[in-house]
Amino acid sequence: MTETAYELAQVNIARLKAPLDSPRLKDFVDNLDPVNADADAADGFVWRLQDEGGDATDIAVFGDSWLIINMSVWRDTGTLTAFMYRGRHREMLARRREWFERVEEAMVALWWVPAGHRPTVAEAESRLLHLRTHGPTPYAFTLRTSFLAGGAEPLTGEVPEGLGCSA
Repeated sequence: MTETAYELAQVNIARLKAPLDSPRLKDFVDNLDPVNADADAADGFVWRLQDEGGDATDIAVFGDSWLIINMSVWRDTGTLTAFMYRGRHREMLARRREWFERVEEAMVALWWVPAGHRPTVAEAESRLLHLRTHGPTPYAFTLRTSFLAGGAEPLTGEVPEGLGCSA
């Protein structure tokens, strides 16, 4: 079996509607550990950004204390999509408007990294800003318009209605 040359990095950020310790976000916070455990055990999962508490809720992004970040690395778009749109994660994704502001700009970006590379928050911010400025490119793309690792031909993906990113 040959080693994978590339892995898929993903970042998504969200603007909180209330502080994490508020009653409004209790269900979200209570499900962080179970959803993260599901991700850790999912087929194709490689790595996720986390702090000492086991999640990434205390990691700053864009210098905005109301933004939270989720960043992970997966084998490919298929395994990421399979995790996102099934089980507990799908249930939480369907409720995201309860906890997070609706934002017009891209809040999700994907990009290919060399196998073994672990992206930084600064790298993720750069990819998001690039996507917002230029739209999907091999540098930063979405599930709807993705690119093959090392390729430049866009691929159109199917995302279940109402659950995909707006970009």
